[in-house]
Amino acid sequence: MRDNARCVIIGGGAMGVGLLYYLAHEGWTDTILVEKGELTSGSTWHAAGLVPNFIGDLNMAKVHQEAIELYPRIEEETGLSPGWHGCGAIRLARTPEEVDWHRYVHAMLNQLGIESHIISPKEIQELNPLLENLDDVATGFHTPNDGWTDPTGCTNAMGKGARQLGCEIQRHNRVIDMNQQPDGTWEVVTEKGTITCEHVVNAAGHYSPQLGQMIGLDVPIVSVIHQYVITEPLQAMIDLGFEPPVTRDPRSSCYYRREIDGILIGPYEMSGAQTYGVDGIDWKLDFYLTPPDVDAISDCLELALERIPAWSEAGIKKIVSGPITHTPDSGYLLGPAPGVRNYWHCNGASIGITQGPGAGKYLAQWMVHGQTEINVRGMDPRRFGDHTGPKSVFAIEKAIEEYHEMYQVRPPGQNLPAARKQKVNPIYDRLDALGAQWQEVYGWERPQYFGDPEQHSFRRSNAHDIVATEVTRTRESVGVADLTAFAKFEVVGSDAAALLDRLSANKIPTKDGGMRLVHMLTELGGIECELTITRFAHDRFYLNSAITGTTHDEDWLNDHIREGEDVTVTDVTDSVGLLGVTGPRSRDLLASLTDADLSNDSFRWLTAREIDVAGVPCKALRVSYVGELGWELHMPMVQMAELYDAIVAAGEPHGIVHFGAYAMNVMRIEKGYKAWGSELTTEITPIEARLERFVDFEGEFIGKDVTVGRRDQTDPLSMVLVYCEVDTSDHDVRGNEPAYGADGGVIGIATSGAWGHSVDKSLAFAYVAPEYEEPGSTFELEMLGEMRTATVLAEPAYDPANMALRA
Repeated sequence: MRDNARCVIIGGGAMGVGLLYYLAHEGWTDTILVEKGELTSGSTWHAAGLVPNFIGDLNMAKVHQEAIELYPRIEEETGLSPGWHGCGAIRLARTPEEVDWHRYVHAMLNQLGIESHIISPKEIQELNPLLENLDDVATGFHTPNDGWTDPTGCTNAMGKGARQLGCEIQRHNRVIDMNQQPDGTWEVVTEKGTITCEHVVNAAGHYSPQLGQMIGLDVPIVSVIHQYVITEPLQAMIDLGFEPPVTRDPRSSCYYRREIDGILIGPYEMSGAQTYGVDGIDWKLDFYLTPPDVDAISDCLELALERIPAWSEAGIKKIVSGPITHTPDSGYLLGPAPGVRNYWHCNGASIGITQGPGAGKYLAQWMVHGQTEINVRGMDPRRFGDHTGPKSVFAIEKAIEEYHEMYQVRPPGQNLPAARKQKVNPIYDRLDALGAQWQEVYGWERPQYFGDPEQHSFRRSNAHDIVATEVTRTRESVGVADLTAFAKFEVVGSDAAALLDRLSANKIPTKDGGMRLVHMLTELGGIECELTITRFAHDRFYLNSAITGTTHDEDWLNDHIREGEDVTVTDVTDSVGLLGVTGPRSRDLLASLTDADLSNDSFRWLTAREIDVAGVPCKALRVSYVGELGWELHMPMVQMAELYDAIVAAGEPHGIVHFGAYAMNVMRIEKGYKAWGSELTTEITPIEARLERFVDFEGEFIGKDVTVGRRDQTDPLSMVLVYCEVDTSDHDVRGNEPAYGADGGVIGIATSGAWGHSVDKSLAFAYVAPEYEEPGSTFELEMLGEMRTATVLAEPAYDPANMALRA
């Protein structure tokens, strides 16, 4: 047995083998996959093998498409059949919201060049004559090029493809321990010996939490039992003479596909789902199934029988019952483990047969090149906070909730109720009493707006007018916002400035009290982080970023500290409260609570000071994400309620209004502010994002060479970010709507948008071909089945001269 390798992958399911295959094709052939049993012997082997194009996330759609492209051709490469059935699929829609969701996904797939059609009930029955009783169905979503595959066949084919290029697979060899050496290498201790490697990947499926515990790592994966039934042969199926499309039915919460001459019916019960192995799973189990429980899925099966009456002619031949991995948001874990170097996750997929190839492709890119060609922020394991361990209430209840909601529509802004209030600050009850409608983000409860509960929709909801009031009153008077759910770091030490300087494309502050917005790039120039840096002393800096980037940004900072440097990075998010006080009357309000001079001459825009406000010590930052005169007040969490009460009381004479995340998003788009994770991702450099004014081209920073090269290239850029007004009706840009040029071809994609209540315009950002960048240029956006004209603007729609900010 070999005792060293560049990389060791632990787990031989579709996810682990998919990664092995693509690492081999990236040239990392010195990779060993270690599997405790046979390939697929965990949950892969008992999967139904469905491979859908339909998914409501752009980057996950790219992941899914990789499987659909790979499986039909891999036999040519390896000689092994993956058992591919390219029968297509149909997803039924019953309600207006489901129809709108289908329109949104249809447009998104158009941007990717993936064929899909929204079809009538009559067309549904023509494609799948076994379906009857479609009176409740409005439309169907038809993807003709997807289908299903044999889980064992496709996994073994990928494994052979990797072995042909030089990778190794060790079967029947369990990992029993692992540890990281002082030089950063990993020792992977197996039953047959120890392997030393540079990189290790946890692809252990159900066993991923137990594998993580070997190094004290919480892995937020919970297994939920999923069952499907296989019928005896049906004469109606035999008489068809062809294989009908896989069908997904939200009413019964089931999928249906052909299995030989019968039907395979897979229910996702909408209540009562059961977890499996939360306290640990026996390492000795291979090809294991759980006892069937037909009563648990009987309601779903009854509805399935109504949809496919021909099933009544045959009994149930077999019930397959086994655990499937789930995360708190049903997305898999792909990328670096939090706080650990060169330990990667490739696990947690509930549809691993679909996602294994794409997950493998993009994780291989990340490991080999340092970034991916798609935006992987929604897949990054660090998107979850420290409240999400595998035995936590949050992980368990969210996994069950996600399972129940598998086939239900998710309109924008909807936050499901399970396992809420993981993190609340001292003013939660006060805001709740004012009618705060809450969203959960990184465990924190954050107000969306204040008013009646939202009737969620892909179109403008009842929250629209409420948000208009919050925006208007903030811009006309003064608003207060709970901004606690933002990441906060202290970076201190004699080498702190050196660290931040080489990471930041922009200059960092050189004077005490200075502030800068900076972007940190990968070696390939992709935008990895966006933070504000405030200097309070030559060796003391305070950083703020998006809450979902908390662990990600902390890792990025720590991973770039050089040996011997005097730098300490401390995450203070949970101990520091944050209130935003903003609007033209904000100075008057705060002046009544502090002895500090808040005048423009004394306290300029983009500066900071440590002051007392209402007797509470604060880091006061004169900055506003909504584009108004204002301050962010960062105070000890234990004194947050005291300061909040004083601000509200002092604000009453000024007509103070509370505003939430919805209004903040509207106002940032009115100001033309770009957001990390939507406009700013590793897919593009600051040049495409038109962030040149935030780049110090005279300085040295990671990613500079590529950024300068992109700036100076003679060939046209592939895309550029534009800010535009959109001619809409009752809905606005959500992100991922395709853009079409004059010839009708796809020329780009929208990233975010909102109705600008201050300017009475629907506004959006979009990446488009550079010939559409000139102000006044027009292109079309496909929005919920309609083509809408977008006109490029020359400057922000609201206060382009920044007069309000500088007041």
